[in-house]
Amino acid sequence: MLLEESVSEPVFLFSGDDPRMTAAYTAAQHAFKFFWRELSWERRRIIPGLGIAMIKLPFTDGPRTDGNPEFEHMWCNEVEFDGQQLTATLINSPNWLSSVQEGDRLQRPLSHLTDWLITAEGAAYGGFTVNLMRAEMSAQERQAHDAAWGLDFGDPRQIRMEIERGEKGRKGLFAGLFQRRDKHARGADPEQTFHDHPMCLNMLAKIEAQLQADPSITRSVDEGGWTLLHHEALAGNLGVVRLLVQYGADAKASTPDGKDAASLARAIGWEAIATYLVSEAGAAPPAPTTH
Repeated sequence: MLLEESVSEPVFLFSGDDPRMTAAYTAAQHAFKFFWRELSWERRRIIPGLGIAMIKLPFTDGPRTDGNPEFEHMWCNEVEFDGQQLTATLINSPNWLSSVQEGDRLQRPLSHLTDWLITAEGAAYGGFTVNLMRAEMSAQERQAHDAAWGLDFGDPRQIRMEIERGEKGRKGLFAGLFQRRDKHARGADPEQTFHDHPMCLNMLAKIEAQLQADPSITRSVDEGGWTLLHHEALAGNLGVVRLLVQYGADAKASTPDGKDAASLARAIGWEAIATYLVSEAGAAPPAPTTH
């Protein structure tokens, strides 16, 4: 059995081979790119726009003989991602594990991710395992669950992955910042139709002005050995990626562990960005898959 728990709700148990839970894990990993893109823009905001930004990971002491599940799935925040490894801080207290404790800074591969959750203006996005559990509840139980979280999770069968703000008639704090959107993507499945984040669209003119004033920005390398192109490709900002290439960024430049921007984009699932970098900017094509 695998334990599924939220920050503040009762324990739910699912069989370790339950295909519904396995599918939820896979969906969360596939959609993690939206979490990471939102978090990348959150870190550039003067006024925070997110409430919660956390991921769920499995932890174990190894096989058990005390009747408790081998794995405890717990929430972590302060998330970092380098294209392969997730680094985060555990915010749950384990029920029976002894190898980890609340406050530990931990590192796990993306393939271990089992869920992610972000919130904005009282609405929840992601929460794949949470919504699977909500789908098993009665309407009354679901209402109590959501009230305990203090969040609007919406329909558990239609998981929200991207934050929509600035709807017509809204006068909220962020109205006006998120109004431009790719018309071809409105109402489309975000997994099937690429569109830049609204903040990316709104910032392009300012970013281009900075690059015009100082094109050397495209060649600068941070303390981790990453260029801006590496960061923007991983974050899913095609508009910024195009500008960086236009103003001299080297699409073939690699991080210290040998990844170019196209590889980083492809690893997280931004295939449109990887394709652009390979076809238009001269990045190396992906290595052939061997079996």
